[in-house]
Amino acid sequence: MQRSDIETLMQPEPGSPPVRWRVSEGLTEYPQALAEMEREVDLIASGEADELVWLVEHPPLYTAGTSANAGDLLIADRFPVYDTGRGGEYTYHGPGQRVAYLMLDLKRRRRDVRAFVAAIEETIIKTLDQMNVRGERREDRVGVWVRRPERPPLPDGSMAEDKIAAIGIRLRRWVSFHGLSINVEPELEHFGGIVPCGISGYGVTSLVDLGLPVTMGDVDIALRKAFEDVFGETENEG
Repeated sequence: MQRSDIETLMQPEPGSPPVRWRVSEGLTEYPQALAEMEREVDLIASGEADELVWLVEHPPLYTAGTSANAGDLLIADRFPVYDTGRGGEYTYHGPGQRVAYLMLDLKRRRRDVRAFVAAIEETIIKTLDQMNVRGERREDRVGVWVRRPERPPLPDGSMAEDKIAAIGIRLRRWVSFHGLSINVEPELEHFGGIVPCGISGYGVTSLVDLGLPVTMGDVDIALRKAFEDVFGETENEG
């Protein structure tokens, strides 16, 4: 699928209202976020609210997706662990990581989960492009990856790669929730308590780890522009 194709896949129907854009300051507790997503998804699905993108940071925690393998939780008592209905396996959330919860009505866009995931990947890739970071998708690994040519190659001779962004979604009545996370400046050592997304043999990186002096605000600006390129117009909530 070409990038030019992806950018047209998830545009809304003509005349659709802009997507609400919400940014929460400080750290949002995970149970609070989950309850709010549940509430918003029900309102969007029933036509009582417009679509929403909600940007948060969480305190340190692990979440388990529907495919999580208990053996991939390496240090069970390190941080709180929350079971969640999103797809995927274990992931870490914490300060310095931008989490974007996407509550979008695919009935107004395209009822195609694979196309939706591709569009989220494209949004992340376009966000990173604005910071001169080349993010790449992999057919056998979800999320967005960056090559690390300065490091020794992998055992199979291929170039070392690190994961910089994760994706995990759920749909209810064709409205999405959960979403994506981009590592801006989290404590990367905290990923050591899990096998991130069930994928071993690869590392995890962040924008700051790559040597970029960016702030969360810088990433938010780039993310919003990329989202609008792929998913359409937004407006500040409230």
